[in-house]
Amino acid sequence: MNIAKVLDAKGLACPMPVVRTKKAISELESGEILQVLATDKGSKADITAWSGSQGHELLSSTEENGVFIFNIKKK
Repeated sequence: MNIAKVLDAKGLACPMPVVRTKKAISELESGEILQVLATDKGSKADITAWSGSQGHELLSSTEENGVFIFNIKKK
């Protein structure tokens, strides 16, 4: 997977991970992949829902040592 940009949203509380994700993905070209790192437990549901509602493709959503890792392909 070729990740174009990594967004470190660790330590941010809802809704900031989604707000930062929206800004970061707007800076990418269509088809590029944004990786988001977050520690807020609500971000799993929030980023999944936001990606779908915006038409972006959530390629993967994993958790490692309390950090949620999302890979989102821009529409």
